[in-house]
Formats: sequence, C-alpha cells, structure tokens
Amino acid sequence: MKITPLDIQQKQFRVKLRGFDIEEVDSFLELVREEFEELLRENSKLREELHKMENHLREYKDTEMVLKNTLMTTQQMIDEIKSNAQKEAELIMKEAEMKAEQIIERVQSKAIKIHEDITDLKGIRKHFKEEIRRVAESHVRMLDSTEDWEDELMIQKAEGNK
Repeated sequence: MKITPLDIQQKQFRVKLRGFDIEEVDSFLELVREEFEELLRENSKLREELHKMENHLREYKDTEMVLKNTLMTTQQMIDEIKSNAQKEAELIMKEAEMKAEQIIERVQSKAIKIHEDITDLKGIRKHFKEEIRRVAESHVRMLDSTEDWEDELMIQKAEGNK
C-alpha cells in the first residue's frame, strides 16, 4: 500500500488517556506530509529526468550504431577503392609492358630492316665501285689503244712523207 501526502494529512489517531499532544502530532504529521510531498515531487522530477536521459541514451546509441555502420560501410568502400585502384594499376602496368614490348619489337624490326638496307647498300656500293672501275679501265684501255693508233698514224704519215 502506497502512502500519499493526503493519507498522512487525513490520518486520525485515537486519543487515549495520557496520549500524545494532538497539536504536536498534527504539527509533526504536517511536517512529514510536506517532506513526503516534496520527496514525491523530487522523485517524479527524477523519473522524468531519467526518462529523458534514457531517451537521450537511446538516441546516442542509435547515433552510435549509425556511425558504426557508416564507418564500416566507409571502410568497406575504402577497401574496395584500394582493391580497384590496385587492380587498375596492375592493368595499366600490364598494358604499359605490352606496349613497351610492341615498341621494342617494332624498333628491333626497324633495326633489322635498317641493317639489311645497309647491307644492301654496301652491296650496291661495291657493285657500283666495280662498275666504275670497269668503265675506268675500259676508258684507260681506249686511251691506250688511241695512243697506239695515234702513234701508228704518225708513223704512217712519217713514212708516207718520205
């Protein structure tokens, strides 16, 4: 059974011979009632504050859960971004290596072609030099034969003038 301030105020005691002083009892009961009433108000106020604090605590816990979920999601996104960046970097490296190999192959192919062209040009130069030498030798022979012919002509002229 709960006692209320009204119960304290309305409480009647039987009077007996040589009992308590009624005014003193009434005064004390009034004091107890006021204190009890104040305690009930304070208790009610504290319950209200407790209820508010519990609501705040629940809100904070909800916020904490949202933040934890957000952090977990963010961490997952960061991990995915890192993984994707790593994969993309590896892909770029492989593409760069492939392009480098292609460039090296083209350069080597061009170097081989240039070497072949140089070899061909050396052959052409050698052939051209031999051709020039034959033509020059042919001209020298012609000059020599022309000198012989001129010498013979002069001899014939000299014999004919005699």
